[in-house]
This record gives sequence, structure tokens and C-alpha cells, in this order.
Amino acid sequence: MKTHIFPAIRLTAICFIFFCGLYTLIVWGFAQLVPNKGKGETFTANNKTYYTNIAQKFNQDKYFWSRPSAVDYNAAGAGGSNKGPSNPDYLAQVQARIDSFMVHNPGIKKADIPADIVTASGSGLDPDISIQAAKAQAQRIASIRQIPVTAIEEVITKNTKQPLLGLFGPASINVLQLNLALDALANNK
Repeated sequence: MKTHIFPAIRLTAICFIFFCGLYTLIVWGFAQLVPNKGKGETFTANNKTYYTNIAQKFNQDKYFWSRPSAVDYNAAGAGGSNKGPSNPDYLAQVQARIDSFMVHNPGIKKADIPADIVTASGSGLDPDISIQAAKAQAQRIASIRQIPVTAIEEVITKNTKQPLLGLFGPASINVLQLNLALDALANNK
């Protein structure tokens, strides 16, 4: 018994020291090297500080809509709905989002609605939408703001984030930054 218990106690102590102490210090040290010291991506506009890496709720027709959130954009309770793609409640919820999107964007066909604008992400806090989701909303925003669609598309292009090294992940757009650029465009009009 002594041949097993003492090595187990030693291993437990070593793991405790490494994972609770050294590993934590290493991660904290690397966080000090990145912008904002690991406290999230922030920027200031209109005398307000915004977190760009957490989704914001935009559902007014004059703005680009955010990706739906299963946690109602509450960063304290991030998570998905845990409902599978064949769950009747989930399918009804997605269908309601599709119907709402089509009512607010009458020129869009159901087949042209990007999935990311009617389905929530795994965290429920995805701050980005696809280029297709932004372009699907351009006509609605142009009509409401009385701005040419080409100006809206130019804002989309200027705010597009390309994949990491041009390879990893799709191109995307941060909805908060896109809507702030949209307000700046309207103010300069």
C-alpha cells in the first residue's frame, strides 16, 4: 500500500503546484504581452468604451443585425441552447427568425438567407457575421437611412476582416464596428 500511496500523494502535490501556480503564472505572463493585457478587445467611440469581442444586440432596422444569441447577449452566461438540429423547438425558433428576417428584408429569398443570421453560435456571444449576412441586410439599411446601397457596400468592404494569414477561417465583419461606421457615415452625410 505504501508503494502506491506515497507516489500518488507526490504526483498530486506536483500537479497542484504546476497547474495552480506555475501554469497560471505562465498564462498570465503571456496575457501581459498582448494588447489590453488579456482583458478583451476594447475601443472607444462617441466617448464610450466598447468590447469588440462580445456580441451586442442590434435589432433596429437602421442597423446591421447581430447573430442571434441563445443567452440573450449576456456575457456572464455564455453558452448555446444545447438543442439539436432536429429538435422541434429549435426548428420553430429558426423558422421564426427566418420569417422575421424576410418581413424586414422583403427583397431577400429564403434560400439567400445566410445561416449565421438565423442561428446562434455555440457561445451565444459571437460578435461577427459573415459578409453574406451583411450584404443581405444592405438594401434594408440603405432604404431606411436613405443612403445609396453602394455606400453601404463600401462600409461593408472597409470593415471586413480577412482570415488569419489569408488561410484560417472565413472573412467576417464585427457588427458593432460596422454599425458605428454606419452611424459615422450618416453623420458625415
